[in-house]
Amino acid sequence: MTSDCVARIPNREEDSAFVLSRGVVLLFAVACGAAVANVYFSQPLLVTMGQDLAMSPALVGSVVTLTQVGYGIGLFFLVPLGDVTDRRRLVVTQLLLLVAALTVVAAAPTAAVLLVGMAATGLLAVVTQTLVAFAASLAPPAGRGRVVGLVTSGVVVGILLARTVSGVLADLAGWRSVYVASASLTALLALVLSRVLPHHGATPPTALRYGQLLRSTVTLFARERLLRLRALFGLLVFASFSTLWSSVALPLSEAPYSMSHSEIGALGLIGVAGALAAGVAGRLNDRGLSRRTTGVALALLAASWLPLACARSSLWALFLGVILLDLAVQAVHVTNQTLIYALHPEAGSRLIGGYMVFYSVGSATGAIAATSLYTAAGWGAVCALGAAFSVVGLALWAVTAFRTGPSDRTDTGPSGPTATRPSGLTER
Repeated sequence: MTSDCVARIPNREEDSAFVLSRGVVLLFAVACGAAVANVYFSQPLLVTMGQDLAMSPALVGSVVTLTQVGYGIGLFFLVPLGDVTDRRRLVVTQLLLLVAALTVVAAAPTAAVLLVGMAATGLLAVVTQTLVAFAASLAPPAGRGRVVGLVTSGVVVGILLARTVSGVLADLAGWRSVYVASASLTALLALVLSRVLPHHGATPPTALRYGQLLRSTVTLFARERLLRLRALFGLLVFASFSTLWSSVALPLSEAPYSMSHSEIGALGLIGVAGALAAGVAGRLNDRGLSRRTTGVALALLAASWLPLACARSSLWALFLGVILLDLAVQAVHVTNQTLIYALHPEAGSRLIGGYMVFYSVGSATGAIAATSLYTAAGWGAVCALGAAFSVVGLALWAVTAFRTGPSDRTDTGPSGPTATRPSGLTER
């Protein structure tokens, strides 16, 4: 009994001896995918939710809005806590609170309770980014890109499959069953992670008060040119990503395809093929090919809109475009997170959280613009918009690559100019 109790006492030596096995990385990926899926489960369920709770169309639309707003708030106010507290405890606490929020949604007797539960669900689903930063902190510098790539693949699979899973479960057992199942899975993951994870990563928590912590996030953006640049890349690629995924159901539900919701949701399975290949981008980052990977991925992103523009006449063109787009977006995303985390590992949660705010802005911009543009000018205009976001990103990469020379890290670190970089991060 005594030895068991001693083994559970937080110990820096035990944490430093922790080995990040492939199985643990996959556990991180599953947990990230399960958590972020909660932000997207509601999208195919809105009509059914509205009918069940007698909600007006405007009120039904606010379900998605409140979830996204909660997620955006959590990115800035909750994710940075990973730099100042026991990360395992933070992850488990957020997951258990997420279970409570999902339970509220599943049992909601009125529209008001549902909306509160959805906002809380979005707020707590940012545990995804806490897990990404945690995994990056546990990875050896030479293998960090591979780890971030695998974990990010889990995030993207969760996003892409969320609508498919929620649609199938709702057809089988009603919309509330989606949130009961998610709450059960989240509780199980909280238990497993509490047993498996160490208390901290390789860097000790920062001694900052909460207000100082939030201010330091803004300071990091003001000081680090690479962070600002990579955040802009993130905004543009996710604006392009959201342009497709927020509007593709519209042409597919019309003639000549007239697909059902389930058939449209299955398109996410095609996107998974591209997302899973993002692990290759992580390995290229570990070899010091971050800049080249970014340029090639942005070129592929722009090119993906050519077959997507033919989606009305060819499903094969649509499938090709979806795979290319998801592969390109995730390659840039993995590269971004790997590079910015290496700037200041002790501030990893703040860096990831701040970067993801730009991701949210890009996603919201693409969604709003694409759906409005489709109504006004059709699918061709939507594809032009997605291609425009991609081309702007490619142009930004070309200009900055020419100006910065052989290394992406030309700015100064916390103690002035730095000539050293973590292993594997010198770009070619």
